[in-house]
Amino acid sequence: MNSIYDIASNDEMIARINKLTPESKALWGKMNVSQMFKHTNEAIIVAFGENSIKVNFVMKILGKLLKNKVFNTEFQKNSPTAKEFIFTENYDFENSKIELIKNYNRFKEGHTAIKLINHPFWGKMSYEDWDKLMWKHVDHHLKQFGV
Repeated sequence: MNSIYDIASNDEMIARINKLTPESKALWGKMNVSQMFKHTNEAIIVAFGENSIKVNFVMKILGKLLKNKVFNTEFQKNSPTAKEFIFTENYDFENSKIELIKNYNRFKEGHTAIKLINHPFWGKMSYEDWDKLMWKHVDHHLKQFGV
């Protein structure tokens, strides 16, 4: 199985990111490629404790209830997104890509890269949970752009 912590798997994901160009078009959804880079990067840095999100009580319960299903199935197209991860402006393609690659590479450090154990939406997160979530999330969006 692919893993964010495995150097070869991590490099494979980054190679896919590097296949994208400013002209890459989404097969579904509303984001352009630089918005997708920003979206996935902001989700990644939550794991490092560098991006905090606010979740109300009802959503915390919903996240805990959905966690097992979401983490163990394919991500669905056009799934709802937390407002903190919606980016509608235009961003510099190269800078956004560099930032995403830089932060995705941090997972090569292994479990020590993960600083957040209690996710505001999903609840208690193991290193395996982070592995599944981050791999599936980035993979889902790269598939969205055909790579």
